[in-house]
Amino acid sequence: MNKPLTCRNYINGQWRSAQSGKFFESLNPANWGECIANVPLSSEADVQAAVVAARQAYLSWRLVPAPVRSEIIHQIGQGLSSRKEELASVMSREMGKVLTEAQGDVQEGIDCAFYYAGEGRRLFGQTTPSELSNKFAMTMRMPIGVAALITPWNFPVAIPCWKALPALVCGNTIVFKPAKDVSACATLLTEIFADAGVPPGVFNLVHGSGPEVGQSLTTHPEIDLVSFTGSSQTGAEVAAICGRSHKRVSLEMGGKNAQIVMEDANLELALEGAIWGAFGTTGQRCTATSRLILHRDIKADFTSKLLEKTSKLQLGAGTNPNTDVGPLINEAQLNRVKHYLEVAREEGATVLTGGKVAQGSGLEQGYFFEPTILDNVTSQMRVAQEEIFGPVVSLIEVKSFEEAIAVLNDSRYGLSSAVYTQNVNRAFQAMRDIEAGITYINGPTIGAEVHLPFGGVKATGNGHREAGSAALDIFSDWKTVYVDFSGQLQRAQIDNR
Repeated sequence: MNKPLTCRNYINGQWRSAQSGKFFESLNPANWGECIANVPLSSEADVQAAVVAARQAYLSWRLVPAPVRSEIIHQIGQGLSSRKEELASVMSREMGKVLTEAQGDVQEGIDCAFYYAGEGRRLFGQTTPSELSNKFAMTMRMPIGVAALITPWNFPVAIPCWKALPALVCGNTIVFKPAKDVSACATLLTEIFADAGVPPGVFNLVHGSGPEVGQSLTTHPEIDLVSFTGSSQTGAEVAAICGRSHKRVSLEMGGKNAQIVMEDANLELALEGAIWGAFGTTGQRCTATSRLILHRDIKADFTSKLLEKTSKLQLGAGTNPNTDVGPLINEAQLNRVKHYLEVAREEGATVLTGGKVAQGSGLEQGYFFEPTILDNVTSQMRVAQEEIFGPVVSLIEVKSFEEAIAVLNDSRYGLSSAVYTQNVNRAFQAMRDIEAGITYINGPTIGAEVHLPFGGVKATGNGHREAGSAALDIFSDWKTVYVDFSGQLQRAQIDNR
C-alpha cells in the first residue's frame, strides 16, 4: 500500500495548509481502507487569500503577450506528457477509473494543452470597413479577470484542463476548486502548472467542500467568472448567485443520453457502442448512455446479445489490467444507484441483469455495483428521465424512426446522443431533429475531442460550450475599437446619410 500523499493548498506560488488546520481523507473507492491523500479542509479565509493573490496577479498577467502565455501552456502539455503514467496511476486509485481510461483522461489534458498553446497566436479579432471615411473599425478579445473553476471528480485532469488552459491563454487568473474525491489528482496537476512556469498568483488551488469553498468562491465580489461542472440542481444555484452579482457563469451539467438503434443498424457495432457508452467509467460520465432506444424488429436479438456481452464484464479495482468496470466514486453514489433500482422496480421495470451491489472476492471493501440492464421501461419512468450516474441502462422499445427521435427528445437534458443506422437520410434527419449539443452517427454517446465544442441544451447547460475555440468565448470579452483619423467629428448614421 502506497503512503498517503499530503496535499496542500497552492496560493500565490506557495504550498499552504488550510488556515483551520483541519484535514480530511481521500479514500480509494475500490478499497475504502486505503487512504490516498490527506487533504486540507479549507474555509472562507483560504478562499479570500487565493482571490487576493489572483486579483493582484491579474494586473500583470493580463499584459503578458498571449504568445508568451501560450509558451507556458505548451510547457504544461510537456509536463502532463512526462507524468502521464504517474497521474493515471493515482487517478485510477483515487477515482476508481480503469487504468486505460485514466490514461485517456490525462491524454485529453495533454491534447488540450497543445491545442490552446496554439490559440495563443490565434486569439483572432476582426477588422471591418467603417461606414464613415477615414475611420477604422476592429474587434479584439479581452480577458475577464479572476475565474473560479469548480470541477467534478469523474474527469480529474481533463475537465480542469478544459477550463484552466483557455482561461490562462486569454489572460485570466484562476482559483481552482476540485471535487474532494480527487484531491490528490488536483495536487499533482497543480504541481505541473507550477513547474511549467505559471507565475505566482496566476493559478491557485483551494481544497475543500462545495458548501464551504465553492459557495465562498461563487459569492466572492472579486470573482468575475465562475465555470462550473456538476449537477443541474447545483448549477441552477450557482447561476442564480452569479446572476445577482453580474458574474459571467458557464455551466456544464447533467445528461440523460440515449442511443437509438434502428432495424437497419450494424448490430455488432451498435452493441460495442452500447457497452462502452453505458458501462465505460462505470456510467459516471455526463455523456454516458443511460437509455437504449431500440426498434422493435431488432430489440429481442439486440437485448440477447447485450446481455451476453454484459455478463462478460469484469468488476474490480481500476488498477487491475483485467478490470472492465471499476467502482463507483463513494458511498453516497452507491446509495444513489441502489435507490434508483428500487424506483425502477416500483415503476414496473424489469431487471434483466445486475441490479444489486456486487459481491465477490476483492469487492467487499469497495463501492461496486453490478452492470445493470432494465427492460420494459417507458419514457415517463423516473429511470428514463432522471440522471442516475452509474452502470445502469434502460431499454425502450419503439416502432419507428420518428418515435425514436421523439423518445430521445423527451428529456429535460440535451447533452449527447447517438443513432445507429445505415440509412443516410435518417442520419441527416437525426442531425437536424435531435435536441442535443452532441450527436454521433454510428458511434457511442461518449468520446468528445478537445478541438470541438462540448456542451448541451435544456437543463444540461446555459448556452456556453467548453473545449475548442468556443471556450475562448467563455473566458474573454469582445471589445469593439473605432479609430477616427478624419480630424473632425463624424456622426455614424447621420453625417453619411
